[in-house]
Amino acid sequence: MSEFPKTHALMQRGTDFLGSDHAILCGAMSWVSERTLVSAISNAGGFGVIACGAMTPDLLDTEIAQAKALTSKPFGVNLITMHPQLFDLIDVCAKHGVTHVVLAGGIPPKGSVDAIKAFGAKVIVFAPTLALAKKLLRQDRGAGGDALVIEGMEAGGHIGPVSTSVLAQEFLPELSEEHLVFVAGGIGRGQAIASYLEMGAVGVQLGTRFACAKESIAHPDFKKAFFRANARDAITSVQVDARLPVIPVRALKNKGTEEFTAKQIEVAKRLDAGEIEMGEAQLQIEHFWAGALRRAVIDGDVESGSIMAGQSVGMLKEEEPAADIMQKLMVQSEEALSRR
Repeated sequence: MSEFPKTHALMQRGTDFLGSDHAILCGAMSWVSERTLVSAISNAGGFGVIACGAMTPDLLDTEIAQAKALTSKPFGVNLITMHPQLFDLIDVCAKHGVTHVVLAGGIPPKGSVDAIKAFGAKVIVFAPTLALAKKLLRQDRGAGGDALVIEGMEAGGHIGPVSTSVLAQEFLPELSEEHLVFVAGGIGRGQAIASYLEMGAVGVQLGTRFACAKESIAHPDFKKAFFRANARDAITSVQVDARLPVIPVRALKNKGTEEFTAKQIEVAKRLDAGEIEMGEAQLQIEHFWAGALRRAVIDGDVESGSIMAGQSVGMLKEEEPAADIMQKLMVQSEEALSRR
């Protein structure tokens, strides 16, 4: 018998889809969501997701192999749709028999969903609007996404402009009966999980809550910055040039946020001068973030690095094993549902 009967009843469709004990995904965080944390979350009953980010196919190949050596439980791989070697990365996932691929960062390019489904994997997509969600989930000739993540602006990293609570109210009544929808953004406690499950979500995705898990390889200074922060310290980046659309990024305020503004000005000038095309300009912005995030996570440079964090960062006060975090979330959710 389940230790969390009420929560598991509402998560049933999500756990059936993921193959995990609990329908709790760990959001893919570049440099953080690697084999150690991913395997720990999966071993704890959740669903770990490798953040491919800017990895080459060879690096992803190694990462998946080493994650498989650390867990026999299901886990997924997050691929960025604008990655220049996207189809090569998909081939790597096929080689390892990855069961779930998360496509993030934009509309999946033509043929990518088909290529993933060709080796039997499930596809998880993101959508910032209801209209796009319906389009991405359409199962014409089996080419649509199998599940959707809706992520509110409270989340860390790249975000949209609408809050999680509003997205949930807009998307879930329209989609939850026929589709599998996971909710993400600003979730730090199990009570919030219970609420979204009751609204029709089949599960949730959390990133910030797991970023400072004991198994996270993030630098001690990166973790300390999280423990010192409160919700209002996690701010969004500013777009300085309307001709250079930049997806806002939520991170803890530091010198790095100012350097990003300077980087945008530099890239916009090169764009105006005809030195680079728009695609290359956007790629340079992405590379800036990847480098700045690595400096913070791996090197512990919390002054000029990018400390990407969601607004739930204020709820983090100490390093905990992933299994303890998972247990607390499930206990809190079950207690909340039992009071209904």
